[in-house]
Amino acid sequence: MRTWILGAAALVLGLAACGGQSGTTTGATTATDGAAGPTGAAGKPGKVGVILPDSKSSARWETADRKYLEEAFTAAGVPYDIQNAQNDKNAFQTIADQMITNGATVLMIVNLDSGTGKTVIDKARAQGVPTIDYDRLTLGGNAAYYVSFDNTKVGTLQGEGLTKCLAEKKAGKPIVAYLNGSPTDNNATLFKDGYDGVLKPKFDGGEFVKGPEESVPEWDNAKAATLFEQMLTSEPKIAGVLAANDGLGNAAITVLKKNNLNGKVPVTGQDATVQGLQNILAGDQCMTVYKAVKKEADAAAKLAVALAKGEKPTAGGSVKDSQTGKDVPAELLDPQAITFDTVKDVVADGYVSKEELCTGEYAAKCKEAGIS
Repeated sequence: MRTWILGAAALVLGLAACGGQSGTTTGATTATDGAAGPTGAAGKPGKVGVILPDSKSSARWETADRKYLEEAFTAAGVPYDIQNAQNDKNAFQTIADQMITNGATVLMIVNLDSGTGKTVIDKARAQGVPTIDYDRLTLGGNAAYYVSFDNTKVGTLQGEGLTKCLAEKKAGKPIVAYLNGSPTDNNATLFKDGYDGVLKPKFDGGEFVKGPEESVPEWDNAKAATLFEQMLTSEPKIAGVLAANDGLGNAAITVLKKNNLNGKVPVTGQDATVQGLQNILAGDQCMTVYKAVKKEADAAAKLAVALAKGEKPTAGGSVKDSQTGKDVPAELLDPQAITFDTVKDVVADGYVSKEELCTGEYAAKCKEAGIS
């Protein structure tokens, strides 16, 4: 119990100090009153701190994760502080330090890389604050829990999707290019494991030809466009692009458009962003992978709320940390492949609205896709 007494004491001091806000970061959301109820009192829940990675690599962090986490914590009556590190490693660590100082008794992070994440987790552990790796596993970090999707399966769906799209194009020995995710993101490694599992046998058997491959630092879409332009210049006969998410996919599509190749060269994606779904409706992107972020956020919030109440929740499974060899208690959710015919599923689930998706030129395509 000593850990939780210390955490509660820190919460009282932190709330008296500044209410959990940091003046040096952007995108902070703090709830310390109203539905949250009394904090720091015996038997009352502690405060949950959440650090999101950025708002550039994918729109989901601000449009979906933040919203769903806020809703879950508010419904549970648990105070929270959600901030975005905006891809700044120093800011990431500063936010974590300030959250703990300001009373967070649970810390949920989406790491920018495993090194930075481990530093934060180690500091939190030293102060009796349990941590949850959200979406990305911190290698070597030994977080108390990990909540994500089956990321190898995400990659498998991408590889299968591209294979199907190339078959529909009746492509003979197509040259396939890779735009991998950030080399510092363990998820990108898992995605690649998944699509390599599908595509490598086809390369080895001579059915497909392995084309140029690049990993995109920090999932930077502008860098991805530059890299893909170089790839297409060196190999003009690229017939398919395995892009690890919708942002990278759109970067490739932008280059393909300049060369009048959009719609002719299948491109994959991930995250079911509005842009990615519109590219699918337009015929420029062959598929994406939908990860029901609300389910992920709810699963993570459930663990965080239990920890904030001093409980020791159990997870449904575990994953092995490839760096330490230890099993990390984990909740892994199932992803879903999305093509033109199933874009409506993402709308029906409430992840994107018809109003934001079916604008202008996409209205007719939405109707064709059965979106009502």
